[in-house]
Amino acid sequence: MQSLRKYRRITVKIGSALLVDRTTGLKREWLASLAQDVGTLAAGGAEVLVVSSGAIALGRTILGLGKRALKLEESQAAAAVGQIALAGAWSDALGGHGLKSGQILLTLGDTEERRRYLNARATISTLLKMKAVPVINENDTVATSEIRYGDNDRLAARVATMMGADLLVLLSDIDGLYTAPPARDPNAQFIPVVERITPDIEAMAGAAASELSRGGMRTKLDAGKIANAAGTAMVITAGTRLSPLMAIERGERATFFKPSPTPVKGYKTWIAGQLEPAGRLTVDAGAIGALMSGKSLLPAGVKLVSGNFARGDTVAILSPEGREIARGLVAYDAADAVRIAGLKTAEIETVLGYEARSAMIHRDDLVVSHAGVQGGAGAQGGE
Repeated sequence: MQSLRKYRRITVKIGSALLVDRTTGLKREWLASLAQDVGTLAAGGAEVLVVSSGAIALGRTILGLGKRALKLEESQAAAAVGQIALAGAWSDALGGHGLKSGQILLTLGDTEERRRYLNARATISTLLKMKAVPVINENDTVATSEIRYGDNDRLAARVATMMGADLLVLLSDIDGLYTAPPARDPNAQFIPVVERITPDIEAMAGAAASELSRGGMRTKLDAGKIANAAGTAMVITAGTRLSPLMAIERGERATFFKPSPTPVKGYKTWIAGQLEPAGRLTVDAGAIGALMSGKSLLPAGVKLVSGNFARGDTVAILSPEGREIARGLVAYDAADAVRIAGLKTAEIETVLGYEARSAMIHRDDLVVSHAGVQGGAGAQGGE
């Protein structure tokens, strides 16, 4: 594992189970040790962003809700109580090392919608310029879909790429990636370095091991794909020990995911990092070849349209086998996309009744995944 000291901007994600004990509440000694690590990195010139889970888990203990399953409104109430306690705990812990902190609460839409994405980035950038540590969490008091389906692994990756971090550290209850979930397979082998997240690597992922945590290894690999594609390295390691960041520095076990040698930048980072595509376009082998050679996606290559999307939404582009090969901003509403799928450019106007764009997704609004590049097929024409 490389030294953390070589990185200038580091995003650190902390899972709920690391911060909150189901019985006693906040793990203050652990938080103090992590704050000391952040202080050490900051003293060395690094900017550190924290993505902290734990609001619902902490609020649950404060409100005495026990271990039972919570209704949605109870989860949101627990988050409201937990957020204020969590923010105060972070402020105290970081303040003990001379660091200021600021709380940022995000919903999925804040990183998916372009204008809100830019606003969030500007706010966090200003905090960093002011030498404050941004402490970021999902806004679980209002974001109902995140409470039921979300995870902070992918949120952390989205924040890391949005802010141009060169390293993302996922602190978890497991010390890295194994060939199989080690809790179930005693023969599972530890993997110290991942060159690229391939389908074989993804097949190694298991489910979440903790009832407090909503993300398993699968979401961590999803986070890795987002981060690595934008040129951000990623580390997965155990956060259960005290001073977990300095444990990485000491060479204790961790899996290092290398960033892409040809990262996506700027506007296309936002497209590539979209967490929830509004729809999917299944394309033929010829279209795959055109995309791999840097061309636009034409309607002629689209074989199947799914989802209820509007013009300008992000859609995933799938191979005939169902593997995602690219993402892009679609030029048509779903209803029109269905009508022109498979048609040649000259036929579009006759079907739609108006002169329309020749590309279903223009190459300037399209990002090919690095996994997709490896599986490209023969070429066809395009813009």
